[in-house]
Amino acid sequence: MACALTDVRARLLEMKETLEAFSKSGEEAANVVELDQQRVGRLSRMDALQAQAMSQELTRRRALELSAVRDALERIEAGDYGACEACGEAINPKRLELDPTVRLCVDCASAAEA
Repeated sequence: MACALTDVRARLLEMKETLEAFSKSGEEAANVVELDQQRVGRLSRMDALQAQAMSQELTRRRALELSAVRDALERIEAGDYGACEACGEAINPKRLELDPTVRLCVDCASAAEA
């Protein structure tokens, strides 16, 4: 299990680095769009506003994913990784392999969605 946790930790650290790099590169696209119609036509401005909104949503999703990765790393350090936060049972290793940031077993995740 220690070897598996080492692999999971390495994967999570790689995910964290990637997300942080994307966050830095995406900040410019989320900047405020100028409303100067002399410089930018109405359709171009609408395209820019749409691109800005998409970038802001992507930034929000990356922040949530980065938070989940950091939480998973904290659970590894605390020795709680792989245990369901709701019922305390072990989370299926295949589920953790698919998404190493999951906090709930299948049963508790299904109950939470209902």
